Amino acid sequence: MSTLHTKLWRDLRRLRAQVVTIAVVVAIGVAGFVGMFAVHDSLKTSRDAFYADNRLADLFAGIKRAPVSLGERLRAIPGVAEVKLEVVFDAQVDLPEVVQPVTGRFIGLDLSAAQAGRQGLNALSLKQGRWPERGAQLEALVSDRFAAARQLKPGDVVHAILNGRRERIHLVGTAATPEYVFASQGGAPDDTGFGIWWIDGARMTELFDMQGAFNQASLRLEAGVPERAVLTPLDRLLEPYGSIGAVGRDRQLSTKIVSDELAQLKVMGTVLPAIFLAVAMFILNVVLSRQVATQRSQIAALKALGYTDGAIAWHYIQLALVIAGLGVAVGLGLSQLIGRGMLSLYDEVFRFNRLAYATDTTLVLLSAAIAGLAAAAGTWTAIHAVVRLRPAQAMLPPAPPAYTATLVERLGLGRFLSTSARMVVRNLERRPLRAAFTVTGIALAVALQISGAFWLDAIAHIVDVQFRQVQQGDVLVNFHRPVPVTVVRDLQRLPGVLDAEVYRTEPVKVTLRGRSNDTAVMALRGNARLMRLVDEDRGALALPAHGVVLSGLLARELGAQVGDRITLQFRLWSRRSVEVEVVDIARTMFGQLLYMNLDTLNRLAGDGDGVADAALQVDPAAMPAFWAAVKAAPGINSVFDKASSMAEFNHRTERNMGVFSGILTLFAVAMAVGIIYNAARISLSERAWELASLRVLGMTRAEVSVLLLAELAAELLVALPLGALAGWGLATLMMQLMASDAIDFPVVIEPSTYASAALIVLAAGVASALLVRRHIDRLDLVSVLKVRE
Repeated sequence: MSTLHTKLWRDLRRLRAQVVTIAVVVAIGVAGFVGMFAVHDSLKTSRDAFYADNRLADLFAGIKRAPVSLGERLRAIPGVAEVKLEVVFDAQVDLPEVVQPVTGRFIGLDLSAAQAGRQGLNALSLKQGRWPERGAQLEALVSDRFAAARQLKPGDVVHAILNGRRERIHLVGTAATPEYVFASQGGAPDDTGFGIWWIDGARMTELFDMQGAFNQASLRLEAGVPERAVLTPLDRLLEPYGSIGAVGRDRQLSTKIVSDELAQLKVMGTVLPAIFLAVAMFILNVVLSRQVATQRSQIAALKALGYTDGAIAWHYIQLALVIAGLGVAVGLGLSQLIGRGMLSLYDEVFRFNRLAYATDTTLVLLSAAIAGLAAAAGTWTAIHAVVRLRPAQAMLPPAPPAYTATLVERLGLGRFLSTSARMVVRNLERRPLRAAFTVTGIALAVALQISGAFWLDAIAHIVDVQFRQVQQGDVLVNFHRPVPVTVVRDLQRLPGVLDAEVYRTEPVKVTLRGRSNDTAVMALRGNARLMRLVDEDRGALALPAHGVVLSGLLARELGAQVGDRITLQFRLWSRRSVEVEVVDIARTMFGQLLYMNLDTLNRLAGDGDGVADAALQVDPAAMPAFWAAVKAAPGINSVFDKASSMAEFNHRTERNMGVFSGILTLFAVAMAVGIIYNAARISLSERAWELASLRVLGMTRAEVSVLLLAELAAELLVALPLGALAGWGLATLMMQLMASDAIDFPVVIEPSTYASAALIVLAAGVASALLVRRHIDRLDLVSVLKVRE
């Protein structure tokens, strides 16, 4: 073993505490980078395989009603390789031993094709049970997510109101399909309140009077054909039949939710690990700067013995690479725990056919390269000046600092400070870069903790706005077909109903200056209370008597401003095109929607005053009687129970975000300990002679410890508010990187989140201080005072 190798191992052994803490920070960065990207890649691979195996369509179109014969014209569109026509309707489902009804989406299934394995597009994967059979009883499959949430199994019997008729349905199996990885009526997925049901297609057309007709089409394109080339002729062909606008796979609701989840995971796997690797580089820089400074004479001796600048520099870079390598090795092991744990959570969410954790070799090599380059860069900035010194210069100790009056003393504030406090202030001001590094590192630890915990605040804010401010009613109901507005009187007569309001949601195509968007307009009564338009900044807004209000997301998509005149084409009933003025833009969290006064919409549409939706406020004590009446109402097509939806939303998001927040909390604590402990050890190493001299002069161990740890405390106090600001900035950056055209989440961070982050980092600082205090108590005064550079 060469002399430099011997020195390397001795340095590692002597700096073992710093080596461990730096390696832990590197390990966390590597674990986050590899683990999160491995989860992302595993999910993406499983998703793509699921989509390919089950032949997910490329285009989707919902229409009011069209003849099956139109399918030949759809297949004749250039670029279309395959077409699937279906009958799809939402209906109210009565589950056994469940008080409130739930909503089911019923889809006609070609039984003979399914049993023969020729399902075509959007094929089902049978998870449990068997395929339905044609017979006297109506048999069905149900989506496995809904079955798991509601504990349904083959052999159970449920009832559903299909086109106004109560039908007995025998559950024979569960299934999954790429078309409904996430089942949603348009809002957040709700596995307890909304399920997908497949029944015999022939019976489906009979029950809903759709003989020889369809209301949903799926298309597969030939390889290399762009979506736009087919979407335009497809919309033109379907428009006379009440098309609400065809969409590509990227805009289909379920696939969009999956893609957004994967995009968010990718952002978290990039931003957060980068912080840890940057901090590790800074710590390495400071530690090695001190190491080089204390070994100037050794460097001079090595240079005098003939070692080149490159060999000496490589020795210190090797020291950094060993530390980084240790961190990479530990990080790769930790990434397996993090990745497999996160993937198990996602497995419950996505339910792909095959979901296996795999780490790409490229990820491992890339993480090692990033850590190694970060370590080498941090080391080179610390040593490049010293290794270029001539031996005679390196033999000399570094020039002592210029001791002048500090800013505090020049301002005349020094007389208000004790001797110990003045020593702390002087040391901080005379080493500003080191103090700035420590403050920055601690601030980043606080920011990291906030960036993990603020998600729970955001979720609470979403729940408050959507379920308490926008949807103030307890129940939303939808009718199978439009009914007169006088239906509100019938709803008010239901048991326990305290108030009822009708509203209308109409699919439209909006156009402005050549830009267009297929969306929907929500029309509310002028005095609406149970369903409202709420602006994030201004609160509840009253809809004007004329014109239209755009959501901020839609206004941004169209480039619209107040005063613009947009063209609305109604897609479902009247098919009219009208021009209307944009009178306001509301900042809402979800969707690219338009809002309008109900009377104004009815006048513009020219198709009467029918409505299909209502919001109800119900006495909680009368809920059982109310639900019984709803189940017996054949005109009610589907229901939305706010209480159960809130509970499901909170359960799902708080569990997943709680795990994520807990992981980041542990990482932030490790990062804070690594920074604070190393800062204190470096300071102790530099000031050991000074502290030992003070001990000889009569100061106690506690008094000497205060001199060193008070400096650390001051840096902590400065770092906390900076960390709070950095946490807000990091949260804002992450939200911007995760933003989509359908979601506009505000950055909401509660004071309690700032406080808990500060307390956690303070606790880490106290623990680090106690560890360093032990080293102060163990100072060997004789050996320390023997050497003075």
